[in-house]
Amino acid sequence: MRRRLLDPRVAVLWRFAAAGLALLIGSAGAFAQSGTPAPQDQSGKPPANAADANKENQRKADEFVEAAQAINGPGGNPECVWLGRRVVRLMWRDDLDTAFRHLDLYDRFGCPGGHVQAAFRCLTRFGGQIDPKVAETLDSRIHVCWINPGAQPQAAAAASPAPVAVPATAGNASPSPAPGAAPAAPAK
Repeated sequence: MRRRLLDPRVAVLWRFAAAGLALLIGSAGAFAQSGTPAPQDQSGKPPANAADANKENQRKADEFVEAAQAINGPGGNPECVWLGRRVVRLMWRDDLDTAFRHLDLYDRFGCPGGHVQAAFRCLTRFGGQIDPKVAETLDSRIHVCWINPGAQPQAAAAASPAPVAVPATAGNASPSPAPGAAPAAPAK
């Protein structure tokens, strides 16, 4: 018997179909594994239930509203607050490469660069009060410094001596400053 040969055009189509089928089967496994990644919470632990998640979201929203009310201009915009606090946090953790990338985004939104500098300067004043094992202490200090870059740590404010009032006498209309006492040693 004589073998019947396929038309060359049909043979090319069969090869093309077989290659496409192999590609489809190979990519199906990769597609099934890639799925949408689950969002990760930045605090390190997921909320226990929906009520905790709602409280956390409300707290974050309240922080943005507080910043918008306390800071006039673009520094109070939500995108500036979010990116700026993130830059300060990354700088504190010595992740300068990532901090500079975020700082580029911060500048693109027209956010004030001096505010990041002032907030980081404020955060360095709180250095002794930040527990590296508790993320909330760092986040709360960053928020305080973002809202008020001139904030002072409580211990330093209590340790500074109060100004001494000198009564004015009839012969001396302008009060002269009291002789300065030796600075008090910082409390440890």
